[in-house]
Amino acid sequence: MLLFLNELLHFRLIDVVDIVVVAYLLYELYMLIRGTPAVNVVIGITTIYILWKLVDLSGMDLLSEIIGQFISVGVIALIIVFQQEIRKFLLLLGSQGGILTGNHRRFLFWRVNDLSRRSLNIDEVADACFEMSETLTGALIILTGKNELKEVILTGSNFQSQVQKDLIKTIFFKNSPLHDGALIITRNQIVAARCILPVSTRTNLDDDLGLRHRSALGITESSDAIALVVSEQTGQITYVERGVMQRNIDRNTLVTQLKFNFA
Repeated sequence: MLLFLNELLHFRLIDVVDIVVVAYLLYELYMLIRGTPAVNVVIGITTIYILWKLVDLSGMDLLSEIIGQFISVGVIALIIVFQQEIRKFLLLLGSQGGILTGNHRRFLFWRVNDLSRRSLNIDEVADACFEMSETLTGALIILTGKNELKEVILTGSNFQSQVQKDLIKTIFFKNSPLHDGALIITRNQIVAARCILPVSTRTNLDDDLGLRHRSALGITESSDAIALVVSEQTGQITYVERGVMQRNIDRNTLVTQLKFNFA
């Protein structure tokens, strides 16, 4: 008890910073791997680490040494097991330089202006989505941020056109040769159509989610893009950002979200 009180009295500001930073990193790790098999691996590694500490405190030197040797090669094992998650994290770090929140970027706990979010003709995009919703026309629209997704654009057909409601509807018309795949919009320009997107590998997704929704999750998990999905079965509109879906949103919600990011 006296030892605990002594440590409490010597608690420094740097200790608070240490705890907060570690908590933040653990939270970001969870956000990165949630819904993937990697969660179970993290639980297993954490269990082994706690067991190692308990064995060490109990004075079982031989068992402690064996577990310690196992953990000493754990870094290499983690790189192999988490290669997809590490790649995703580095892609996000490189494309965002922090965590994106609206038209601001958050680095740790600070927010700075994000100049990569340029103006967008929000009404044209919203009108196109809801008019396609009324006719049950499926669509997948990607609004890029700082990462312009040039590698994704190469998989589709190039465009150079201002954002226009009628053009978007024509591209996704069911008899159009361009209606499959994603439409890419960068700085209020339609730059590509019929693009192929990475599909989310998460295992906790609803069974009713089709390829468009899974592709929207995949691209927003690995970049700072925003995805809009119009379901051809139900006409529902889904807004996706950072791998988080808002399903069946109304026009006011869509416009508010887009203004928060692009206005």
